[in-house]
Amino acid sequence: MQCKSKKQKPKSCVDASPTSWCVFDLATKEQEIARLETQSAAPEFWGNAEEARSAMQRLAGLKETVDTWRSLASRAADMDELIGLALQEDNASLESSFQEETASMEGELRKLELQLVFSGPYDERTAILAVHSGAGGHESQDWAQMLLRMYLRWAERSSYKAQVLELSPGEEGGVKSAMVEIVGRWAYGYLKAERGVHRLVRISPFDASHARHTSFALVEVLPEAEGDVEVNIGPDDLRIDVFRAGGHGGQNVQKTSTAVRITHVPSGLVVVCQNERSQLQNKETALKVLRARLMNLEMKRRGEEQSKLKGEHIPAEWGNQIRSYVLHPYRMVKDHRTGYETADTAAVLDGELAPLLEAYLLTTVGDRQ
Repeated sequence: MQCKSKKQKPKSCVDASPTSWCVFDLATKEQEIARLETQSAAPEFWGNAEEARSAMQRLAGLKETVDTWRSLASRAADMDELIGLALQEDNASLESSFQEETASMEGELRKLELQLVFSGPYDERTAILAVHSGAGGHESQDWAQMLLRMYLRWAERSSYKAQVLELSPGEEGGVKSAMVEIVGRWAYGYLKAERGVHRLVRISPFDASHARHTSFALVEVLPEAEGDVEVNIGPDDLRIDVFRAGGHGGQNVQKTSTAVRITHVPSGLVVVCQNERSQLQNKETALKVLRARLMNLEMKRRGEEQSKLKGEHIPAEWGNQIRSYVLHPYRMVKDHRTGYETADTAAVLDGELAPLLEAYLLTTVGDRQ
């Protein structure tokens, strides 16, 4: 948290008024919370389900922000008392407690300050992340599976809920493609840093001659679309087909037609979902993914219009390598956009992505989605 006056204490900064110089104006946020709570108590508020859902999401986000900063203010006040006691009593155990609490609060403040760089209109939303193996058969499919595990572990470390929406396994292991929904505030804001081509260099575990192989996988990241408010789908725009879900090797794993293929006729987009056992669940999931892809097309269209004013923009698409993971002859993960690199490849592949994400976000301050 940053205040103009260096003499202000953290607590007074948290207790910001509308005229303060603090980054967060909690008083105004609390007024908006009261306004939304009053609105939600009115019977007519729930007449439009989509608008009501959006307002309740806004309310939950505001409450989370205010509660977090109020909690930090209370902890800062407790630390003031702890410092006084430690100085009076020269107590080593109190000093140790103070150091632990300081480290904990610094970590939380770092995370909160990082959120200040989120400038896109969809950054607070749930993310839909897809991993696609590149050319190379088993090698690339194994690499895609490693990336899938990395993102699932990152979600777990970050206290996000992750659900695999669709998974197409490789013939001999690994995955051809996979789609994951990562639910939680700021999920898209963080994960948008991951879209692009990821390159792996290693000694192949599948090569008897122990030759070095290079594999590629493409990562796509979409923000979840909030219903038909942002994406208008006409009743004649969709062609929906149902079929039996296929298992490993192409055999049928369902005796009834539960898998769903939805084609958006105007754009030609096709979404297939067969993970759920219910046709209705597969249809709902496919529609969710379709809305996200349609919104992404609109975001790209707007981005192309903005690029005409801002100059050349290099999109994070296939062929634009964003990161290399080298496991032989040395160990290194390097992000080619920021120059950030680390030798702890095992930690990164186990979901420790925070330093890489932070480095990217801090280089894109002010960007708009």
